[in-house]
Amino acid sequence: MADIIYGSELSKKIKGQIASEVEKIVASGRRVPTLAVVLVGDNPASLSYVKGKDKACHEVGFGSKMITLKEETTEDELRAVLEELNKDETVDGILVQMPLPQHLDENKVILMIDPNKDVDGLHPVNVGNLYLGMEGFVPCTPLGIMEMIREANVSFAGKKAVVIGRSKLVGTPVARLLTNENCTVTICHSRTKDIEKVCAEADIVIAAIGKPKKVTKEWIKEGACVIDVGINRVDGKLVGDVDFEDVQDTAGVLTPVPKGVGPMTITMLLKNTLQAYKKKEGLHD
Repeated sequence: MADIIYGSELSKKIKGQIASEVEKIVASGRRVPTLAVVLVGDNPASLSYVKGKDKACHEVGFGSKMITLKEETTEDELRAVLEELNKDETVDGILVQMPLPQHLDENKVILMIDPNKDVDGLHPVNVGNLYLGMEGFVPCTPLGIMEMIREANVSFAGKKAVVIGRSKLVGTPVARLLTNENCTVTICHSRTKDIEKVCAEADIVIAAIGKPKKVTKEWIKEGACVIDVGINRVDGKLVGDVDFEDVQDTAGVLTPVPKGVGPMTITMLLKNTLQAYKKKEGLHD
């Protein structure tokens, strides 16, 4: 029977540590770390995510600026908002909520954000830093995944890791993080042959393909660490990319959906914002 890693519990622990640091910052007479989130349009899911980020900021004592723009906002108008936030000395982190309306180019918008405030870790400067093993911001979900594996006391060096999915938000960056920790990493995707066999040889499996309950026990090596990044709605319930019930007797470590990776994403956003603040203020751990 697998040990279950609840991201919801680990998230509370890390938020507590961040809140404690913020208390010390306030006690020293400094300003609080501040995150700015820009939402374009009124997508209900995006609105919910933005509210969640605002709430999380208040929970740890951060300042938050939530900026909502109309659906028809032009590229130039959005650029003007982001330039103001880039210049604002009281803003440490900037996040533009994705997806954007179709008339806006996500890649162009990411380039508008100061890399030193890009707490989503999507600017090419931060992507480059990750690949070169240099200091920078790492995308929040991959960062959360690594924290969860460490929490389970799973060692990395020399282990075989398989990442199912190659998105720029999760699959590709988490593969690089695992490589940086001396894992031997294989990235699988829709064109991978014998994917089940490839996965069954892995000590660590990260499932991020967006297909409900796709990964079954036949894909999993006895005692493997299995991290389920998927969030799929089936018959009104949230399920992952891993068939939890089928896999739990084979895996050694397993994350659930919900209460798994999801809660860690916003917590890592807070961690990145605190990192940006410390760098800006010349503070060191």
